[in-house]
Amino acid sequence: MSKRIAVIGAGPSGLAQLRAFQSAAAVGADIPEIVCFEKQSNWGGLWNYTWRTGLDEYGEPVHGSMYRYLWSNGPKEGLEFADYSFEEHFGKQIASYPPRAVLFDYIQGRVEKAGVRDWIKFETAVRWVEKTDAGFDVTVCNLPEDHTYTESFDHVIVCSGHFSTPNVPYFAGFENFKGRILHAHDFRDAMEFKDKDILIVGTSYSAEDIGSQCWKYGAQSITVSHRTAAMGYDWPENWAEVPLLTHVDGNTAHFKDGTSRDVDAVILCTGYKHHFPFMPDDLRLKTANRLATADLYKGVAYVNEPDLFYIGMQDQWFTFNMFDAQAWWIRDAVMGRIEMPDRAAMEADVADRVAREDAGEDDYDAIWYQGDYIKELIDETDYPSFDVEGACQAFKAWKGHKKAGIMTFRDNGYASVITGTMAPKHHTPWKDALDDSLDVYLEN
Repeated sequence: MSKRIAVIGAGPSGLAQLRAFQSAAAVGADIPEIVCFEKQSNWGGLWNYTWRTGLDEYGEPVHGSMYRYLWSNGPKEGLEFADYSFEEHFGKQIASYPPRAVLFDYIQGRVEKAGVRDWIKFETAVRWVEKTDAGFDVTVCNLPEDHTYTESFDHVIVCSGHFSTPNVPYFAGFENFKGRILHAHDFRDAMEFKDKDILIVGTSYSAEDIGSQCWKYGAQSITVSHRTAAMGYDWPENWAEVPLLTHVDGNTAHFKDGTSRDVDAVILCTGYKHHFPFMPDDLRLKTANRLATADLYKGVAYVNEPDLFYIGMQDQWFTFNMFDAQAWWIRDAVMGRIEMPDRAAMEADVADRVAREDAGEDDYDAIWYQGDYIKELIDETDYPSFDVEGACQAFKAWKGHKKAGIMTFRDNGYASVITGTMAPKHHTPWKDALDDSLDVYLEN
C-alpha cells in the first residue's frame, strides 16, 4: 500500500493507532507507511511523567498534567487491553487501582511487544497541517536540531488528547493573593501542600483526586468550591465544600454564600480545552467535553474532511480500550475495509449520537452509552471482543464504592473482563501507601 499516514501524538491514543496497524501487518496485511510525531522524548502521553511545568527545555508548552502520586481513579478492569491483559504483562493479577508508574509500565509493555517504536519521531512538534489536492502537508520541527520541515500524507490522525491545555478562570483579587495559585495541569507533588490550608475550585475528577492526594500527604485543610453542586462524598473532618468563590482579599477567600476562610494556596481544577494550534480553522475540531463530540462521524472521522481523524476526544468513562476500538475502526477506514458514507449520512450520525447522549438521565446511562459505542466499533472490525458489559458493571460498582467511602474505594477489587481473574487486595490500604513505586506496588 502506497499511502502515508501521519499520527500526531504517541500517548495512549496514538499508541493504540500504531498497534492497530501493526496487528494488521502481523497477519499479512499490506499496511500504509506510518509516521508518528511525538513532542516528548518518550511515549506514553500524559502517563509519561515530568517534573516540568510551563515550558519544556525547548520552550514548548509542557504536555503533561500527571502528578507524582497519582493512582488510577477508576478500576483497571474498565481500561484493560483486550489483546494484552495485566496478567500477561506482570505475570500475575494485580490490584484494581494501580499507581501511574504501574500503568505506564503496562502501556509501554504492549507497544514494546508490538515493536512499533521505530515508527515514532520523538522530540518532533507538529507546527501546521494543511489540506492539499493530494492529501495533507504536515509541517513539523525537530526540536533538538531546531529544524522545521514538511512532509506529505494521505491521512492525518490526531491523537494529542484534550487534557493538556488548561481552562484558567479569573477571580477578583488573584493578582494580590499572597500564596500560590496554580491549575491542576501544573500540580506535581502533594507534599508541597503539607500543613497548608488549600482551596480547590471545581468539582471534576481532578478536584476530587488532587484534594484526596493533599489530604493523604498531610494538608492542614481542604476547602472545595463548587459552581453548581457539591460532590457530596463523606469527606474527612478537615474537608469543607462551599459555594463558588467570588473573590480573594489578601489570603482570605470569599464565597457566594457570604462565608470566608483563610487559605495558603488555590488549586484551579477547572477543566481543559480541546486545543489544536497546529490546525487551520477548517480542520480544527471544536467541541465541548462530552460523550458525543461535535462533527465526528462514528466519533472519529471529521465530517468536514473525512480523510482526517481524531481519537480520544470524548469525555471518558472508558479510556485505553475505547481508544483501541477507535484506532481499529480508523485503520480499516484508511485501508478501505470500511466504506465512508456521504456527508449527509455522517451529519445524521453525529446528530443521532448527540440526541442519545442528551436523553440519558444520569452517570449510569452515560457509562452504558459509551460501552455501547465501543461495542458498535468493535463489531465493525477484528478488534478482540471483550466483556464490555462486565466493564460497565465494574464502573457501576466503583461509583457505589466511592459513595460508601471516598478515601477507601481504591481498596476494593474487581474481576478482569479479559481473563476473568479476580483482582487481589493490595497489600497496603491506599491512604497508607505512601511509596507507590513499581517495585513496592508489585510486592505480594
